[in-house]
Amino acid sequence: MAAIEMQERLVVAPEEVGERLDRFVARRLPALSRSAVQRLVEAGSILVNHAPAKPSYRMEDGDEVQVTVPAPSAHAPAAQGILLQVIYEDAALAVLNKPAGLVVHPAHGHEAGTLWNGLMARYPELATWPTEEGWPGLVHRLDRDTSGVLLVARTPEARDALRAQFKAAQVSKVYLALVIGRPEHERARIDSPIGRDPRERKRLAVLEGGRQAITDYGVLEYLGDYTLLEVHPLTGRTHQIRVHLAAIGHPVVGDRVYGPGRQKLRLRRLFLHAAELTFRHPVTGQEMTFNAPLPGELEEVLAELRRT
Repeated sequence: MAAIEMQERLVVAPEEVGERLDRFVARRLPALSRSAVQRLVEAGSILVNHAPAKPSYRMEDGDEVQVTVPAPSAHAPAAQGILLQVIYEDAALAVLNKPAGLVVHPAHGHEAGTLWNGLMARYPELATWPTEEGWPGLVHRLDRDTSGVLLVARTPEARDALRAQFKAAQVSKVYLALVIGRPEHERARIDSPIGRDPRERKRLAVLEGGRQAITDYGVLEYLGDYTLLEVHPLTGRTHQIRVHLAAIGHPVVGDRVYGPGRQKLRLRRLFLHAAELTFRHPVTGQEMTFNAPLPGELEEVLAELRRT
């Protein structure tokens, strides 16, 4: 029998007024952990009165909450022999260099052949993790067409410690991005909330009432009609760098979601690369920094621009 998605409609009772949205849903639907509820909220799968809300939203009397839980993929094999570029690994964690084009975990349209399937093959202990805790091993994500450093936990304890660092903004992330045009300032901070685009639900946008999102950037090099930036996201919202740079009028090269559909540079991926990641080891507490070199196809774009 084919798996189907779960849909629930919950109405807030007077005694539930003031409860956080994530606690409310996790209590009313015990099959979902609170962390799973938070991921569903971020994915736009939980709506309050037909509109997106934050996990911290406080329930009001009569609020209607719609919960949609995507169907699990019954036919996708968990462990697959996906080639992984391992930068570092020990008993607690692994650091990978993710290539562009590789989806991080299974989703609609990408039920197998993902980085996570490769993790399950390389680290079979991940299969022993509780199934309600999302994708075992993953503590953060990169977009499919973004390359670079990706951190993976090999134990639930390491996962919890690393996620706490991300949540407390104790992880330093450095990206390289080539953008269209020349930003007005050589160095600047973009402090603009991000939420689901009300006109197109599959996109995100700078939106009043969205979740706080902060991005710092600095110019590394001007290249004709383009600019190479070093970008430091201080929060970890989905598509944050892409949305923020597009919002100031300088979308990432190759981004046909937040930038122009037709672009002059022939690049089949985003010119967005996670170049460096710094965090504390979840067991030893030692500060660790890992780098991933700019992929060859992006180096070629820079070389071509420098010649013109």
